[in-house]
Amino acid sequence: MSEFTVGETDFLLDGRPVRLLSGALHYFRVHEAQWGHRLAMLRAMGLNCVETYVPWNLHEPHPGDFRDVEALGRFLDAAREAGLWAIVRPGPYICAEWENGGLPHWLKGHARTSDEVYLGQVERWFRRLLPQVVERQIDRGGPVIMVQAENEYGSYGSDSAYLLRLAELLRAEGVTVPLFTSDGPEDHMLTGGSILGVLATVNFGSDARTAFETLRRYRPDGPLMCMEFWCGWFEHWGGEHVVREAGDAAAALREILECGASVNLYMAHGGTNFAGWAGANRGGGALHDGPLEPDVTSYDYDAPIDEYGRPTEKFWRFREVLAQYGPVADLPPAPGVLEADADVNLPEWASLSAVLEERGGPPHEGPVPPTFEELDVDRGLVRYEVTVPGPRQPYPLTARGLRDLAVVYVDGVRAGVLTEEDVELKEPVAGHARVELWVESLGRVNYGPRSGEGKGITGGLLHERQFLHGVRARGLRLDALDSVTGIGFREVAGGGVPGLYRGEVSVRGAGDAVLELPGWTRGFVWVNGFNLGRYWSAGPQRTLYVPGPVLREGGNEVWVLELEEAPANGTVLRLRAPGPTHENPLTTS
Repeated sequence: MSEFTVGETDFLLDGRPVRLLSGALHYFRVHEAQWGHRLAMLRAMGLNCVETYVPWNLHEPHPGDFRDVEALGRFLDAAREAGLWAIVRPGPYICAEWENGGLPHWLKGHARTSDEVYLGQVERWFRRLLPQVVERQIDRGGPVIMVQAENEYGSYGSDSAYLLRLAELLRAEGVTVPLFTSDGPEDHMLTGGSILGVLATVNFGSDARTAFETLRRYRPDGPLMCMEFWCGWFEHWGGEHVVREAGDAAAALREILECGASVNLYMAHGGTNFAGWAGANRGGGALHDGPLEPDVTSYDYDAPIDEYGRPTEKFWRFREVLAQYGPVADLPPAPGVLEADADVNLPEWASLSAVLEERGGPPHEGPVPPTFEELDVDRGLVRYEVTVPGPRQPYPLTARGLRDLAVVYVDGVRAGVLTEEDVELKEPVAGHARVELWVESLGRVNYGPRSGEGKGITGGLLHERQFLHGVRARGLRLDALDSVTGIGFREVAGGGVPGLYRGEVSVRGAGDAVLELPGWTRGFVWVNGFNLGRYWSAGPQRTLYVPGPVLREGGNEVWVLELEEAPANGTVLRLRAPGPTHENPLTTS
C-alpha cells in the first residue's frame, strides 16, 4: 500500500516528492449522475487531486437522524476511478457559503469551542462519518491523502484546546493520513488557527510570495500549500456580478507554482446550491457584522469549469499553466443538453395556508414569537399570527430582530414586506386586527462572529411600544415539499397571488437545461421532486440550472412555491437549452 507523508519541504508519496495540483468540487453541489464527468474535467485541466467539504447539516437534519452519509464514500470511489487523489475537509464547521457553515441548526452548547456538550455532538457525528474516509485512505488502497481539522478557525476563535481535541478525535477514529489546518495568511489567523504537529496551509487569491513568507514565520519547515486559491468568487442576492479576469487568475496560479508550492483551486467547479442550502454573509467591512447578504442559488463561482460543467476561458488558461507541472488528460464528452425548448404551464394552485395546514409542523402558541430553531425549521418559512386588541387607534407595527424577510397581512389583506433593515410597517395598524407575518429564512450566516444566529422574529412584536403576546406560529420546512401528494390543489383563478403552483411539461431530448421564470418574484422550484433552489427577482441570478439527470423523456412534473407575488399575466415558466457561450445564470436575463 502507498504511504503519503509530510516531509521537511515536500509532500512525499512512498518517499518520493510530489506536488498536489488539486481542485475543489463539492459532491453535494453536483448531481451524483454527473460526478464522473466533472471529475474527468478536473483531470483534463491538469489536476491530480480533488478536494471536498462535508456538510454536517445535510447529513444529520435531526439529532441522530443520519441521511445518506454514504454519499461521501461513493464520491471518493468516483475520484479513485477518475485517477485522482482526494482531500477531505469534514469540519465540523466548513463555511463554504453553505447554510450555517455546515453546522446543524439544532446544535446545543457553544459551537466551535471546547464546550463538552458541543464536542459530544461532534464526536457522535464523526463516529458515523469517518468510516467513509478511513476505509478509503491511501494506505488502504483508496484516494484520500489528507484530512482537515476544522476550517479557517483563526478567522473565528482562539480556543487551541478545541483544535487539539478535534485532531485527537480524528486520530482516534482511524485517520492515519496527514492532518492539516487552513487559514488566511495573517498573524492573528495563523496563531489562532494552527496547532503544533499539524500541517498549516494558507488561503488567498493573489500575492503568493507574501502569503508564503507570512506562513514561513510560523512554520519554517514543511510543504507550502495554498489550500484555497480563490480563482473566482460567490454572489449575493441583490448584489453585483463579480468576474475575475482569466489572465489575472492564471498569473496568480503561476506565481503559486513558481514558489514551489502545491495548490487547491477554489473552486475548480462550483456547482449549485440546490434545495435552499445557500448560506449568507454579514456585510459591513472586515468585521462581518453588518447587513445580511444572502448567497444566490448558483455557485458557479466564476470557476474554470462553469455551472453546466463546461470549460471556460479560465479553464484553458489554467490548463496551459498546469501542463508545465504534470500530465493533462483529454476532455470527456460534453454533457447532453435539452433538444427542444418547452413552456411549463402551471394550471393548479394551493394557497400557502392550505400547504401549511397539510405539511406544516405542529402549531405553537406562546407569549413571544418562537424562533425557527425552536420550531425545528432549518430551511423554509414560519407563519406568525397575532391579534392586535381593540378598539385602539392606528399605531406602528414592528417586528423586532426580524431575520430575514416577512410578508405581512392585516385581516387577510397584504400590508407590506419587511426586512431586518426595515422592520416597521409603512401603514399603522388599528385594533381590533388579525396580523399574519410569513417569515422566510434567506440562509444562515456561514462566516464570521454572527454565524449561528437564530432565524425568525427574535425580538418580539410591538404595537407602538407595547409588546403583543399570545403569538401563534407554525413552521414549514422546505423538505416537506419534496412530494406534494395529498395537497389539495385547485384550478388557478386569476394571478398574482402567492402559493404552491403545479403543472407538467413534456420534454424531448432530455439533457441539461435552463429554467426561465418571467414575472415570478421569490420562491423555490421542484422538477420531478428535485428542488432546484431559490429564485428571486432581486437578481443578479435570473435563471435556474436544471441538471439533465433530473429531466426525463415525456412528462415531467413541476411545482413552484411562490412566497410573495406570482405573475399577474399567466403562470408560465420556460425550459430551454443552455446558451452557446458558457452561459452564466448570473448574467442572463
